[in-house]
Amino acid sequence: MDKPRLYRRRRDQGGILLGLCAGIGAHLGLDPVLIRLGFVLLAVLHYAGLAVVLIYLLFALFVPYAPADE
Repeated sequence: MDKPRLYRRRRDQGGILLGLCAGIGAHLGLDPVLIRLGFVLLAVLHYAGLAVVLIYLLFALFVPYAPADE
């Protein structure tokens, strides 16, 4: 049984900036707006906000885009 893969979403698939939040939302079955809101709140309100931004950018570098047929 294959595990579901995490993919970034392109703009036409619901991605906005780098497509990571839309991909995480699709992977978890959640609305991407909730994921985006969580990232923004962690980045702004948490004392380690820079670390949250750096982790987001690292994920964006290593998580591949979704295939065009998905």
